[in-house]
Amino acid sequence: MNFYVLMKRTFDTEEKIAINGGQIAEDGAEFIINPYDEYAIEEAIQLRDEHDGEVTVVSVGSEEAEKQLRTALAMGADKAVLINIEDDVEETDQFTTARILAEYLKDKEADLILAGNVAIDGGSGQVGPRVAEQLNIPYVTTITSIKIDGETVTIVRDVEGDSETLETSLPLLVTAQQGLNEPRYPSLPGIMKAKKKPLEELELDDLDLEEDDVEAKTKTIEIYLPPKKEAGRVLEGEIDQQVKELVDLLHKNNKVV
Repeated sequence: MNFYVLMKRTFDTEEKIAINGGQIAEDGAEFIINPYDEYAIEEAIQLRDEHDGEVTVVSVGSEEAEKQLRTALAMGADKAVLINIEDDVEETDQFTTARILAEYLKDKEADLILAGNVAIDGGSGQVGPRVAEQLNIPYVTTITSIKIDGETVTIVRDVEGDSETLETSLPLLVTAQQGLNEPRYPSLPGIMKAKKKPLEELELDDLDLEEDDVEAKTKTIEIYLPPKKEAGRVLEGEIDQQVKELVDLLHKNNKVV
């Protein structure tokens, strides 16, 4: 079976992020595999081991994403593909990424395409479904379990804290939710093997695409950090007094009562 994973290089949101000139300052920032994409990579590896086949991880971006692709190879993926658009496209959005990925995948005979449910930097959750729509294949989002039996696929997906079970068929695209699995850490042997695994680099010309074909449909007006939270206040005294003070504060400061 042919398994393809859509991977994004993202900022590590657990690290301090700085804004410079309305843009996230990349100097000194830490970059990682988007955590939801790690679930997708892990699931693809487990399914390959169960059903045989090959796992290819694909990323759209700049040459800096090679590090994260090598990490995916060290986890156990077989191949990696970097579609480098750094010199071809100035502004990108979900349409841009999905259009490029769909063009790459259209003749790859993928049985199962896996992606993260959302990217932690943008959080739109659009790329996976957009790719499936362009490839004209079914898709299921926020999955927490997947079982393949021949051409039949049984899926459990998260639905606002509940779950539902679906049955569909291959080819298929799914997006991974937390709880699907526990992504492995790359082992030292895996890291050594990853250096010898194929990592192909493509550009728009290789996909017969022009910049106009992938022009962003949206524009980011401003990026800013959320306001700092004010320090909390501990109310003291008798319970009745605390309740009265709390109601008074909510009324005067927050206008909620």
